[in-house]
Amino acid sequence: MKIIILGAGQVGSTVAQALASEANDITVVDQCPELLRALQEHLDIRTVLGHASHPSVLVQAGIEDADLMLAVTNSDETNMVACQMAYSLFHTPMRLARVRSSDYLDQEGLFTQQAVPVNFIISPEERVTSFIQKLVNQPGALQILDFIDGKVQLVAVRAYYGGPLVGHSLASLDAQLPGIEIRVVAVYRRDRAILPDGNTVIEADDEVFFLAERRHIPRVVETFRLSDKPYRRILIAGGGNIGKRLAAALENDYRVKVIERDGERCRHLAECLHRTIILHGDAGDADLLKSEAIRETDVYCAVTDDDEANILSAMLAKRLGAHKSISIINRPSYVDLAQGTAVDVAVSPAQVTIGSLLTHIRKGDVVAVHSLRRGAAEAIEMIAHGDSKTSKVVGRRVDALKLPKNTMIGVIARGDRIVFPHHDTMIEAEDHVVLFVAEKQQIGAVERLFQVSVGFL
Repeated sequence: MKIIILGAGQVGSTVAQALASEANDITVVDQCPELLRALQEHLDIRTVLGHASHPSVLVQAGIEDADLMLAVTNSDETNMVACQMAYSLFHTPMRLARVRSSDYLDQEGLFTQQAVPVNFIISPEERVTSFIQKLVNQPGALQILDFIDGKVQLVAVRAYYGGPLVGHSLASLDAQLPGIEIRVVAVYRRDRAILPDGNTVIEADDEVFFLAERRHIPRVVETFRLSDKPYRRILIAGGGNIGKRLAAALENDYRVKVIERDGERCRHLAECLHRTIILHGDAGDADLLKSEAIRETDVYCAVTDDDEANILSAMLAKRLGAHKSISIINRPSYVDLAQGTAVDVAVSPAQVTIGSLLTHIRKGDVVAVHSLRRGAAEAIEMIAHGDSKTSKVVGRRVDALKLPKNTMIGVIARGDRIVFPHHDTMIEAEDHVVLFVAEKQQIGAVERLFQVSVGFL
């Protein structure tokens, strides 16, 4: 697939890295030569220096025969104009754009073929807000991802000493969770992936990924760790777009406070938020945190646009007694450094966003894609089409499928039924199949497995 990416920032570079290894023809456009040079040093891609929405620059990038254009510069206006150029002048089939401003997002009918011709809107702020909101709603989880229209969720949880399942094999799950079906799809132990079976023994500090129906998630989480009390008090550091969205999403169910340094922004937040307490100050001020009862805070969320400030303030809040700390971190190297220390959950906006992009880029009938473990693994929901003559999966037992190495089928949705497959489960036409792929390099093989071929026998 020929793909043009406009913008070499965190989102653009993360997408380029994810797609460059999958036999795609990638061209990245940006006005910063340093960013383009850094990408070329690590990836086998083309780069073009220039303004992303100028037709001449788009032609230089190869827009005339591109299959997809992804506009993710820091300017909403540039992204929208670029999509207009791609549609009107070059008839590019698929156009995806990053749009951050709620002034644009809230305008009904704006993003249509007749107005601004964007096939799919990318809003990192909206996705990050939703991601953090799920973590607040489910104490103990590190990551919560939706599949099968939200009926099934993939959850990451860290196993702690004292958890009922720690020291026991996965075969004991049936006794621990009578009447509840789950599928553990991966265990990460000291950053090494283990594809589990019934004999796998869970150890303290393991990072466990499991699939279960949404209604059973709280009960399953309790088997891997000591029970967490429901959260009540939330302190948000940063009143920018994400901080404002997060407070608005949480304020009706939790006691929410926002710390913001800019006085004018504080006044704006006070006008927009109805139940949230707005504090004018520095989240790195220990005296301020103590005066706001940081020891009684259940979740501290650092969501400013400064990685260093987020990490340090989250570490300070945790040291002063906050129960859980969540920090937005853009730099990939900082994510690995911070998570698991005083920062309980490090959230990468680029990684949270990339799944929605991959859904539109993957081959085959893909419903959902989620990037895991900083892009090293993926969970993907695909629809099985065809029959036993045209498909390599339909009409075949799970144990007869030629699944790539370190790939597991976690759950199957068949109409309104949720099926946790065993070795003799048959794949039927139109099944929604959720797979965990521990090695991202195997994604191409998974796509080929589910592709329908008229000549296949």
